[in-house]
Amino acid sequence: MVLRETLDPKASIKNLLAIHLHFLRTEHGYSCAYVGERVRAARQTVSHWESTLRVPDERQAEELDRLYGTGELVQALLFYATSLHEPEWFQRQVELEAKADVIQLYECQVIPGVLQTERYARTVYTVGDVSDVEKSVRERLSRQKTLTRPDPPRLWVLLEQDAMERVVGGPEVMREQIGRLLEISETPRVVLRIVPRSLAYHTGLLGAFKVLTLGRKAYAYTEAAAGGRLTEDPSEVRKMTERFDLLGADALSRDDTRNLLRRVQESMT
Repeated sequence: MVLRETLDPKASIKNLLAIHLHFLRTEHGYSCAYVGERVRAARQTVSHWESTLRVPDERQAEELDRLYGTGELVQALLFYATSLHEPEWFQRQVELEAKADVIQLYECQVIPGVLQTERYARTVYTVGDVSDVEKSVRERLSRQKTLTRPDPPRLWVLLEQDAMERVVGGPEVMREQIGRLLEISETPRVVLRIVPRSLAYHTGLLGAFKVLTLGRKAYAYTEAAAGGRLTEDPSEVRKMTERFDLLGADALSRDDTRNLLRRVQESMT
């Protein structure tokens, strides 16, 4: 079955945009190659627009409106598809994370899910508003398999000192969790660094985020209490990458990070 045939236009604006683009193209009797030639895009890219694998950029949306005589309709759909919250964004970023070549991850509140121990994760879900705690824990632990796959990603982690020192589940749970951080920090494809409390206020405190790179394509995911936001817009991805680099410039070195982790682990009594 073609991916486009499974799309529900009521599920998301992005789905509606893809379905509408397919409708407009076929109603005009245009091929993907012809549309691509008119809006300066590859034939495969046009096909991807119609199955949600990609979205047009602003210039392409304007040219599509001109081609189809639809005023600013495609541009409006693109705006809402890329700015409003979509319920499938979290699951989509989980799928991308599992295939990523590089993961750049910043967390300011809790230990990142991909690094959590089972007991730490269980405490997080027990305190949170989760209907099936054990199912959520299993899913979280399953996501960690991406770090042990045959071709694991290069993982760059920036973790706030407050998140690392916040006691979740009691001292015993925290000693185990910090031990996990120490262990993972020694693996060859992981770089873990602490953003010290002495840095005071900085842009990272606006919220956790990650940048996922798959080949030549990159995505940025920003987390929020009511649901995150996933974008592939190059300017937004570049902005989040720059934020990660600036935070990294002020983070502790790898050795200093491990020394701090050991001191905090010893203090958890």
